[in-house]
Amino acid sequence: MTLPDYDPLPLTVSDLSLERGGIPLISGLSLRVEPGEALVLLGRNGVGKTTLLRALSGVLRPVSGDIRYGDTPAIKSAPAICAFLGHDNALKPDESPRQSLAFWAALSGRSADIPGAMASMGLKALADRPSRRLSQGQKRRAALARILVQNRPVWLLDEPAAPLDGEGREKLSATVTAHRVRGGLVIAATHQALDWPDARVQELTR
Repeated sequence: MTLPDYDPLPLTVSDLSLERGGIPLISGLSLRVEPGEALVLLGRNGVGKTTLLRALSGVLRPVSGDIRYGDTPAIKSAPAICAFLGHDNALKPDESPRQSLAFWAALSGRSADIPGAMASMGLKALADRPSRRLSQGQKRRAALARILVQNRPVWLLDEPAAPLDGEGREKLSATVTAHRVRGGLVIAATHQALDWPDARVQELTR
């Protein structure tokens, strides 16, 4: 199944300040990510990487500043255009990857290629295995396949490669590249290098 390219949709962050529990984390951040780009946010634990991703997803309101996708504020547009991968893989113990992907594909309301997503993340042999019988790396692959079937132009990924082995990291890199070719954009928060081709890197500090 061949999915169409995305409409061009840049991300613009202007003079952004964020806090968590009343503690300032990010102050005066400005950046722009164009369609087809990948931005890797590096930084130690507690620096605000996850908080920034939550703000970009429209879940967290900034203390000040502005986040826009195209000309629309993130608080309005992000729920419909962003796919978010957090630390939790969001898999039910007795649910198989195939069942999970069918649920998320239906929920997204967009065209989805479930067999293609499973193939991209090396899940064919595990498609009907209950999630409780998957390794941590296999669960992460299933969660990444969920991002694929949601078929949204913006991917926000929190430590996407943490439990993956070398093969899993290669598959992740290939799926990110394919997403970018369609005009999608990817923002990943991590404390380790991801080695994605032509990805921009921005280090967050406090």
